[in-house]
Amino acid sequence: MGIDWKEVFGLTMSPAELVIRGTLVYLFLIFVFRTVLQRDIGAVGVADILLLVLIADAAQNAMGGEYKSVTDGLILVSTILGWNIAFDYLSFRFPRIRKVLQPPVLPLVRDGEILHRNLRREFISEDELWAKLRENGVDDLADVGSATMESDGTISVVKRKESGESTQPAQNQRPR
Repeated sequence: MGIDWKEVFGLTMSPAELVIRGTLVYLFLIFVFRTVLQRDIGAVGVADILLLVLIADAAQNAMGGEYKSVTDGLILVSTILGWNIAFDYLSFRFPRIRKVLQPPVLPLVRDGEILHRNLRREFISEDELWAKLRENGVDDLADVGSATMESDGTISVVKRKESGESTQPAQNQRPR
């Protein structure tokens, strides 16, 4: 019993069909991930991993149909990688495309005040925000000039310049 090399490497569907299937699924997934599912506070949780696994499994059949050969799979992977590189290049080169594909920076704290509406919009709890502030060496909101959620999901914190004692009331200090 030998290896059937034609079955391993032979094409089971046309390369054009594989590219079209891969392209359509990739475009749909990039729309979903870059516009609908933007939240990512710099960490991946179990639910995020599960979502990615389920989407990958569901998308696999839509992309490949009943493909069985390695060559079919390589064409699909190459198509997806090609689109990913193309979108990254286009986002880098053209600011208008970047605005469509990448979420804007979202302010979370401005001049020592938490912007609760923006926290709610991204489903970020105050505890999550405080964890990110503490990671940046902040334990008092009066020390924060701004904190923003960047387009990649990380939170960046800009501290106020030190000018003596804080003028903010003590209630802005988070209990430890």
